[in-house]
Amino acid sequence: MLLHGYPYHRAAAHLAAVFPHVYTDLGPALVRTGARAAAVLAEILELAPFGKLLFSSGAHGLPELHVVGARLFREALGRVLGTWVAEGAWSLTDAQRVAGMIAAGNACRVYGLADPSDRGEL
Repeated sequence: MLLHGYPYHRAAAHLAAVFPHVYTDLGPALVRTGARAAAVLAEILELAPFGKLLFSSGAHGLPELHVVGARLFREALGRVLGTWVAEGAWSLTDAQRVAGMIAAGNACRVYGLADPSDRGEL
């Protein structure tokens, strides 16, 4: 698991694409880029397999930063995938499936946890 990849997020995404045992964490890349979070996320999605990306809040220190990180992730992912759907590059079904994978499904699979979507929580 590659953690804290920003500003080397493109290299981390490439490594996740090349090596079968490498996964990358998205949180720090999004938290540290603020208004550019969607652009940075799009760069990562261009390089890494969707099944190798995991959400994290990227926060440390204040508990409130976890909420900020989660909101930045939701907004950036919604902006990127929403644009791709609106442009006709992706179907809504595909965008929802990939969002679920990145938001929780991949982490559940990698860490051997029960997938929340199996229980109707997503």
